[in-house]
Amino acid sequence: MDIFKAGSRASITANPDWFTGTVWQDPIVETPDPARARAVSVRFDPGARTNWHTHPLGQTLHVVSGAGRVQVWGESVQQIRPGDTVWIPPHEKHWHGAEPKVAMVHIAIHEALDGVHVNWLEPVSDEDYQTDPQ
Repeated sequence: MDIFKAGSRASITANPDWFTGTVWQDPIVETPDPARARAVSVRFDPGARTNWHTHPLGQTLHVVSGAGRVQVWGESVQQIRPGDTVWIPPHEKHWHGAEPKVAMVHIAIHEALDGVHVNWLEPVSDEDYQTDPQ
């Protein structure tokens, strides 16, 4: 058993190659083989968002605070709020992030397949991001 005490692991700034705006990540768990689960708390500053991406085994998002947006390729932008949980199936192209004027924190949960837990794609355009959510 491993216990990670609160505050014992540093927050990291998300890779700017995969995000627009300022995004902070706090690890929750990255399980050793043969387990595949990974979870991270992600804080998006207002206007910050991921690039388009997919996950080989899908992803669950659980919104903790603030207000955010999520979109599946070819579908409408959806607003997400605290308490909302989003399931994104394997290989579904999507993005998620904060509202333009409000920060958001969500827990992201996914599994790695052969060491890969995400496939990063192109940035989300400002035009796509600024579309009014449903």
